[in-house]
Parts: sequence; structure tokens; C-alpha cells
Amino acid sequence: MTRGNVSTIILAAGKGTRMKSRLPKVLHPVAGRPMLGHVLAAVERAGDARPVLVLAPGMEEIASFARSLLPEVSSVIQPSPRGTGDAVRAAETAVGEDEGVVLVVFGDTPLMRSETLSGMIDACGTDTPVVVLGFEASNPAPYGRLVLDDAGMLTRIVEAKDATPAEFAINLCNGGAMAVRREHLFRLLAKVTNDNASGEYYLPDVVGLARAEGLQCAVIRAAEEDLQGVNSRAELAIVEAALQRRLRRAAMEDGTTMLDPETVYMSFDTKLGRDVTIGQNVVFGPGVTIADGATIKAFSHIEGATIAEGAEIGPFARIRPGSEIGRKAKVGNFVETKKAKIEEGAKISHLSYIGDARVGAYANIGAGTITCNYDGYDKFFTDIGSGAFVGSNTALVAPVKIGDGAYIGSGSVITKDVAVDSLAVARGRQFEKGGWAASFRAAHEGAKKVSTGE
Repeated sequence: MTRGNVSTIILAAGKGTRMKSRLPKVLHPVAGRPMLGHVLAAVERAGDARPVLVLAPGMEEIASFARSLLPEVSSVIQPSPRGTGDAVRAAETAVGEDEGVVLVVFGDTPLMRSETLSGMIDACGTDTPVVVLGFEASNPAPYGRLVLDDAGMLTRIVEAKDATPAEFAINLCNGGAMAVRREHLFRLLAKVTNDNASGEYYLPDVVGLARAEGLQCAVIRAAEEDLQGVNSRAELAIVEAALQRRLRRAAMEDGTTMLDPETVYMSFDTKLGRDVTIGQNVVFGPGVTIADGATIKAFSHIEGATIAEGAEIGPFARIRPGSEIGRKAKVGNFVETKKAKIEEGAKISHLSYIGDARVGAYANIGAGTITCNYDGYDKFFTDIGSGAFVGSNTALVAPVKIGDGAYIGSGSVITKDVAVDSLAVARGRQFEKGGWAASFRAAHEGAKKVSTGE
């Protein structure tokens, strides 16, 4: 079937009062991306479906976010909350007058799959101008029921409170999303009334009106989990868990080993190569790419970073944004990197901070080494050459350059550049005063006896 013109109306005007948050509901993140971002991505992957956001007054923050992802997104305002039917009507001008399909979805359903939306669009034709998304509910009690005829076509949507005993027993429920031919949608919406307990105009009423005109209505089914909406923090956690399961499953199917999958948390854009091994309690923030054969050990946190082939991270490592970990490099336990390029084969094995820096190929950074990159106002760069050896407990005060093959003595505070293949030691000279410790103790113990009367 030729799709023709397609528009998508995304309903995002809900205030989300049950979230108890200053952040608009649809901007709450799931797997590192706002819920609305997931919906927009699904709409974009579904095909050429021009998106129109329906917002409440004062929701420019949502519109700005949407445009940052898809510049072609337009937005309209629903002046007051008068139901889903009224919200769709608010988008009539933005949708335009061309014939085609209008897809209506909700901005708080981040698990919606693009293939489901594509299927709805494809099923919505001149012979079947109304397509409703449905699901088999594990507990259908609160949902509207989809009543089908003998041919499997939708005859009406019945709210749970209005259902007969036979209709109440139906477990095929209304998933909310709908695809309707443009030439029928707004004409039918004009006939929808608010003669109900809530005094609102409901989009599902379009089905009954369409059938009354002899128009065919179909149902596309999706998994119940895919249609989970978010109205509270508890439901946000449910959606997060579901998306994490989906991401983990996809990663393992593509060749990643997870030693304890349920403890690994990924972001929507995490990229994992083949034969990557991930330990327990690992967190990937947004913007992470892990190449083939890398190992991420337990309790590591990686965000905004690239890890090259065969590199080893952790355990207990924190890799912050801007870090580039090179091929077969090692960043060990209790090491933090930030905006640092760690080149091939370099080792930072434990208890170090490397920020705003380059660590050259096969250099070795001893335990307790830090780059002092911040003076309270500005950040400065540390450059550590290839094959350099930095002894334990060294402070490198940026800006400073350590030449290739140079050796830094342990406990040094390096404030000047070190030449290639040189030894640099910068620490106080040790001296010893015999018997001082015994005299010190005797003096303090004598004073204590006097003060206590012993």
C-alpha cells in the first residue's frame, strides 16, 4: 500500500502532577534520554511521519528539546485540558489539509516500537480509514475494551465502567494510539461531544462515529509492555526496568557477554562491540562506545567515552566524558579519567586521577598519581609522553609536559616540563634526628601524669 502523506500528532500536554516534579513529565529520562526523545525516535524510524507536538501553555522547554532532536518538529498549544479529542483538534491546522494518514501517539510511552507505528500507518488505507492500537492485558480491569465483530474488525471501544459483563470479560484493550485518514479524522472529531462524567472530548469516540458511517476500523496488536505509559515515579521505574531488559537482550544477542545482566545499566545509545565482557554492577551513561574485545570489570561507571579494542577497565573505575581509552590500554581500580586520551598499551592501574591530559602509548602511571588540572578558575593540560614512567603518589601540576621515556620519582610534585628520557625528582630531602621520637613521647607522657595527678 502506498502511504502517501503521513503526519504524527504527539500528545504531550499532560502536567504530570503525580510525578511531583518541576521537570515536565515527558522530559524525565529513561535509559539516559527523555521519554519524549524515545517517542520521537520511534516516530522518525517509522518513516516520513511529520511530527506535531500538542502542548499546554508554558511548555516551551518541551518544544525546545523536541526541536533539538528533530528540527522539523512543530508544536501547537491546547489552551485548557479538555481531553484527547480536543488535543488532537488543536493540531488540525499544523497537520494541513492534504489527504493521508494522521498517526496519534502519546509522549509518555517511551517503549513504543517503530515497527508497531509503521504497521499502523500501513494498515490505515481508504478501505480501513481507522486503525486502533490494542494489547492483550494481563489485568484488563481499568482499560477500555476493544469490541470486535465476527470478521475481527473493531466495532466500538467501551470504557470499563460502561462495559456489560460480556464486554468486561474481554482482555483486548485500548492502547491509546490511533491512525486515521486525514479526510475523516477532523470531520469525525467535530462530532465528538463532551457529554460524559469528565466533561471532556475523547479521541476513542471517533471509532463509534466512524462505524456509524459504515467506515471500517481495524486493530493492530502490540505487547502490553510496549504500551506502558508513565504517570508516576513508580511507573517511570517500571519503564526503566523494561527498557534495560530490552537493551541488555539486544547487546547479548549481538555478541556481548554480561556476567550478571540484571546489574548492568545501559543508555539508549550505548554501542558495544563483539566479544566485549561486562562484569557486575556496571553503568553506561550516554555517549559510550566500546570496541571489540574490551573488558569492563565490576562496579565501573562510563559516560561520554570511547573504549578501544582490547582495553581493560576497572574494577571500580570511573571514565568521565571526553575520555578516549586506547587499544589494549588498562585503567584499573579506583581510577578516574576525564577528558583524557589514554593511548595504546598505557597503564593506569590504580588509585589515580587523570583529567585534561594525554597519556602516551605504553606509559605507566603509578598508584596515587594525579593531574592537578584546575586552579579554581581554569583548566590546564598535562601531556605525558610515550613510554614514560610516573612513580607512585606523583602530582603533575598543569600545564606541564613529560617527555617520551622520562622517569618521575615517586612522591614528586612536578611543576616544570621534563625532558625526553630524563629523571625528575621533586620532593623534600629526607633527614633524620636520632632519639627525637623517644624524647617527644617522654615529654608528653610526663605532662599527662602531672595533669591527671598520677
